[in-house]
Amino acid sequence: MAENTERTAMQIDVDLVRQLAELLDTTQLTEIEVEDKDRKIRVARKAAAPAPVHYAPAASAPAPLTASNVPAAPVAAEIGASAPASTANAVKSPMVGTAYLAAEPGAKAFAAVGQKVAAGDTLLIVEAMKVMNPITAPSAGTVTQVLIENGQPVEFDQPLIVVE
Repeated sequence: MAENTERTAMQIDVDLVRQLAELLDTTQLTEIEVEDKDRKIRVARKAAAPAPVHYAPAASAPAPLTASNVPAAPVAAEIGASAPASTANAVKSPMVGTAYLAAEPGAKAFAAVGQKVAAGDTLLIVEAMKVMNPITAPSAGTVTQVLIENGQPVEFDQPLIVVE
């Protein structure tokens, strides 16, 4: 006696698979799985290896902004040789990332040379892994130097702004 071993083809909901793939793109996930009564769909992609980061050595460091050399317009510090900045009271970067002096391009800077700040005031933002991390003043004082430029990559423990 022969058994009826006829198999039915699985019905694939192509629109659902496309929606799941789009969801992977928008959420930056590498895998998603959904299940209902009698079916289970898993959509996955290989995680792309991060591109290697290459840093070119700088010809010279940017001059820090001080109360005596603040440019008239809110622009980045001039590039050139200057005396080493005193960083004894500098607020340092708690992480590797990209520093931004304003909330968005063209917006007023959070802190400028000569500006008085209170403890907890946002001085700048460091973006790390697509997360914006506010860097705040540890104590009240006056901003005497801005040691970085807007959009500059920063390292862990790098001096960013001096508040005295």
